[in-house]
Amino acid sequence: MINTSTSLLGALRPEIRDRLLEHAREVSFAAGERIFNEGQRADRFWVLHTGSVTLDLHVPGRQAAVVETLGSGDLLGWSWLFRPYQWHLGAQALSPVRALEFDATVVRQLCEGDTVTGRAITHRVAEIVGHRLQAARTRLLDLYGPYGSGPMS
Repeated sequence: MINTSTSLLGALRPEIRDRLLEHAREVSFAAGERIFNEGQRADRFWVLHTGSVTLDLHVPGRQAAVVETLGSGDLLGWSWLFRPYQWHLGAQALSPVRALEFDATVVRQLCEGDTVTGRAITHRVAEIVGHRLQAARTRLLDLYGPYGSGPMS
């Protein structure tokens, strides 16, 4: 099932989605394969078809801390859209993954050359980032808050 709150392609108007898909290529990752590391140059992004990917944070002297797991329909990578174009997290395939891969430079040029497409893609990526930040906040409150992340009174 596609998570509509973190789906890029499912939220774009058909003509914008088709324009973006003209620049996609099918790729796959084996279970356990490292897709990118925190701090590396963010020069591409993916939309997952199948499988799952963990996002992790480097912790000096310890194993990377998993902060989120992505699945079918999810956007993998947003750092490609915002300077300095470096990954803020790392990513690893938890299971075999099939995905659409996009070249970040090509998509940024598409966005700059067509303001309607650029605004739609940028807006949707920002919504996904916002959703993920809110989900991370909720997880942190569940872990460290005195009463969890229940409703505020």
